[in-house]
Amino acid sequence: MSHSSGRSRVAAGALALGVSATLLAGSGLPSAQASTRAVSTLNLNGQGSTFIQPLMARWAFVYHNSVNKQTAVNYQGTGSGAGINAFTHGLVDFAGTDAFMTDAQVKAAGGDVLHIPMALGPVAITYNLPGFKGNLRLDGPTLAQIYQGKITNWNAQPIAALNPGVTLPSQAIVVAHRSDGSGTSFIFTNYLSAISSDWKSNIGSGTTVSWPSGQGAKGTAGVAQVVSQTPGGVGYVELSYALQKGLPVISIKNLAGQFVAPSIAGASADAANSGALPSDLRALIVNAHGAASYPITGFSWVLVHQHASDNVKTYGVLKFLWWCVTSGQSYSSSGQLRYAPLPANIVKLDEAKIKSVTYNGKPVYQG
Repeated sequence: MSHSSGRSRVAAGALALGVSATLLAGSGLPSAQASTRAVSTLNLNGQGSTFIQPLMARWAFVYHNSVNKQTAVNYQGTGSGAGINAFTHGLVDFAGTDAFMTDAQVKAAGGDVLHIPMALGPVAITYNLPGFKGNLRLDGPTLAQIYQGKITNWNAQPIAALNPGVTLPSQAIVVAHRSDGSGTSFIFTNYLSAISSDWKSNIGSGTTVSWPSGQGAKGTAGVAQVVSQTPGGVGYVELSYALQKGLPVISIKNLAGQFVAPSIAGASADAANSGALPSDLRALIVNAHGAASYPITGFSWVLVHQHASDNVKTYGVLKFLWWCVTSGQSYSSSGQLRYAPLPANIVKLDEAKIKSVTYNGKPVYQG
């Protein structure tokens, strides 16, 4: 199925459900669309990344209630792989992913896919050791061996060597990982590939890999639940999920030899030290230099088509995304959310991507 035919099916389905693709007067539609205005709500549907789901939920709530009451954003955290698949087949208005699409995936989706970074986030390594008191530390090679099933107890010598003066329990390690296509797995396995040649050659990186050990769970919330309910558990989750579950996090040794806990500042430092981004904004930022860098950090992108097949819905999506990458960034680190706001240079690049979207050869939204 082509992306244009799929997107036409979305529009037809929306109308069949009685969802009007129009906005109230005064909501900012181009003058050419003024005659289509009606008293109704524009419903925008997205799915994908569970990594960014808590932030997307906050954005959708604030946007509908305080910014644009005539637009409702429904985002489902189905995993980055599922989001890419739904986007490719025209089943959603936009998708979220923490794994940028490959060239083959972009081609399959029509060739006109834009990747718009929405947030930076640290992937936290969380654990469950009842009765343990202390700040646990790991380095990348040891973490890779844990996920390879080569280190199976929390008081194993490699872990003890990284935690001098700390009494570690004799507790079996229960590894938790994602069972679905996951952008969080993409970030995590790219980090492991960057610091372990053994991992890179035998397992590799991606939204899905052949995990050599452990228990799979669907979604970031699923991994967090496995860890919280399993003595000895260890898993990788977006930092907000660890905070929401009250789970401790591990400090990870970075390239500068410093043990850094996952944080907003650490994620920002990792991004700042990663160098210039390519023009399509598809970039890995794991394991950057710098004493303050938290090494397991990644972007979360939204996917949209550059050549729109629906002017009204696309205008609504772009207006929402513009708010998210500008004013909406103030919500990235509020409450229990722990995403790093986008640097000013990334916001400018996002704005240019949003402005590049066209309908019948004309720009859809110009800010």
